[in-house]
Amino acid sequence: MTKHLMTIAFLSAVFAMPLSAVAEEVPADKQTAILDMLKTMQCEVDPANIEADDGGFELDDVFCADGQYDMKLNADLVVTDKRKE
Repeated sequence: MTKHLMTIAFLSAVFAMPLSAVAEEVPADKQTAILDMLKTMQCEVDPANIEADDGGFELDDVFCADGQYDMKLNADLVVTDKRKE
């Protein structure tokens, strides 16, 4: 009985998660465009650290000539937020 209750509690928690908590996969062409854009800024990021976020993209651990950053890009790949780590 306890095992069933634990399973029900787990499944309830999983299905109650908001859809925004589920990471969207970034298409390969967008990843390439982001990497090319970063290269012009003398920056690079591991493609695994690019996430779709509210119609744009969130980049974690971006390494640039002047330091490491977290960045947000809009849908047009314009930097809207850049925070030094």
